[in-house]
Amino acid sequence: MPPAQSSHTPKPLRHVIRISQLAYMACAFLLFAVSFPIFGWPVAFSWLLILPIIAVYLVARLRTTVSPDGLDVRSTFSKRTLAWDDVKGFRFPKRSWARAELTDGTEVTLPAVSFVRLPEIAIASGGRITDPYASAAEAFAAKEAEEEAAAESEAESGVESDNADNGSVQPEEKRQ
Repeated sequence: MPPAQSSHTPKPLRHVIRISQLAYMACAFLLFAVSFPIFGWPVAFSWLLILPIIAVYLVARLRTTVSPDGLDVRSTFSKRTLAWDDVKGFRFPKRSWARAELTDGTEVTLPAVSFVRLPEIAIASGGRITDPYASAAEAFAAKEAEEEAAAESEAESGVESDNADNGSVQPEEKRQ
């Protein structure tokens, strides 16, 4: 359940997660690479020009938009809108994009979403998704505070025990 909105908190904005814009440079290199066979034998290899065009289309098309209302997923040929009530959780397979597990048991691939994008998703979702990095940082800070408090209490009890030890040693020395 997301936190309640008040008049003082700004409404989270939509956040678009896309493939990096550097991918267009890879498309340019692909065009450069296919130009050699095309210039060498245009009749046989002119169809290779379609590969960089497809690559540019995919880079421009694939995206996931996160908003307080849900997820908008644009894949190669389709677009799908998922409400937060339909999303049960996320799965992050190795070397692949994230998948949203739905309440009906199906999965939807989220283009360009990886585990490192979770803080962005947590902010844009309006609190429906928790940020694991923030939770870990809070746990680490709590553990450090607990250790500091324990060290301070040991230092205080150590000073008191030193005074108690000094008091008990002195009478023994006087007895000898």
